[in-house]
Amino acid sequence: MGSMSAPSPAAGSMAPAERGPESPRHPHRLQGALFQPIGDEGRAELVERRLVDAITRGHLRAGERLPTESDLARSLGVAPVTVREALLALRGRGLVTTRRGRNGGSFVAEHADPLSFARDAVRSTSRLALRDLGAHYAAITGACVRLAARRADPSEAQQVRRRLERLDELDGELQRRLLDDIQIEIVALSQSARLTREQMKLQAELSPYLRLVAHENDDRRRQAEHLAAVVDAVEAADAVAAGERTELMVAETIDALIHIQSRID
Repeated sequence: MGSMSAPSPAAGSMAPAERGPESPRHPHRLQGALFQPIGDEGRAELVERRLVDAITRGHLRAGERLPTESDLARSLGVAPVTVREALLALRGRGLVTTRRGRNGGSFVAEHADPLSFARDAVRSTSRLALRDLGAHYAAITGACVRLAARRADPSEAQQVRRRLERLDELDGELQRRLLDDIQIEIVALSQSARLTREQMKLQAELSPYLRLVAHENDDRRRQAEHLAAVVDAVEAADAVAAGERTELMVAETIDALIHIQSRID
């Protein structure tokens, strides 16, 4: 982001997925966590699962074009035939469509709705598991923002705030993506590549739940207020306030998820 020296958690990651001329210039940051090399376990089932995660969590949007088979194979560290088999399975599940011609390729199906996937995930997850997810997220993220408050230069926090101030200029989906990115950027101010990578994994896991909780404008603004308060605390080098506000944000999110779960049930 800007001139902030954030670590690069997804070195060698794939080229950005394409949607068309209206797409943002930069890919969503959580794609870096989802498209890391699979390595020796490079079976079609694992590639399929990775792509399903990207679609169901909203990091690949309906209508968005996937990278080419060769690009996917190179990024995931598997053979092109493995990617081809995984894409065939995704087409069979109705999550991916293929178009021929000059502007052809593999695209996320138009009916792939992350909110539906998120509701199914909440329905099938126990309250204990949701609480545990929140405790894990709060512990890691709280430690990260406290470290950021001790290490970050105030000018770096100001750059994050300027990005957050653009929230109202964006539509709902891009607002959701920006909020995810802002959380990662705050953690990157800790100047720890390891912690930032861990945060990206956690953010990718929690992202579909955050999407469900922050589906309405007022809910997204509430999360933005939390993040703005964390940025203020980091800029003021107030590690205690940064951690406490992060824990409050997570607690509200988990409580909201449990409330949503009770309504779904």
